[in-house]
Amino acid sequence: MILRLIAAVFLVYAFGFLAFALTLPAPAAKTETDAVIVLTGGAGRIARGLEVVEEGLAKEMFVSGVDPEVKPAEFAEQFQVSGRTMACCVTLGFLAVDTRSNAGEVAQWLKEKEFDSARLVTTDWHMARAYSEVADTLPSGTSIVKDAVTSHPDISTLFLEYNKLLVSEVSQGLSDETDDTAS
Repeated sequence: MILRLIAAVFLVYAFGFLAFALTLPAPAAKTETDAVIVLTGGAGRIARGLEVVEEGLAKEMFVSGVDPEVKPAEFAEQFQVSGRTMACCVTLGFLAVDTRSNAGEVAQWLKEKEFDSARLVTTDWHMARAYSEVADTLPSGTSIVKDAVTSHPDISTLFLEYNKLLVSEVSQGLSDETDDTAS
């Protein structure tokens, strides 16, 4: 009996991993949102966020998880952002150090700006966990569009991210359960 249970758990895990690896999200359609949120850490993310702003698909861009040593002028130079665009449309967030703290930083910024919709930009393999973490911190009614930057991750990257996603989902579930019993 215990052997069957272990085999069943392994099969669910293996098929879950296959589904995760084979259904990575794609870039979003040309949908307008109040803001574009970019989580640092992967190639092409900031460029995609800037493209969204330049195309008029979002009014402002928030970059979460910027190294505190980076100055706005250095950021603008590295990513070839005009002074006008930096002044009107780009906010750098320096508080986040991981995906969970990205979510808190994003939620605070969206609340301060009173935005109801955002486009979340991150790498395709990171989107499931990033979306889950961010969506969990936002007030109900806030819509998030997933805009994945296409990559070519190796199996170890996918395996690590899948396991992080599982841990994140379990910890969110336990947190929700604790909140329900405290009410």
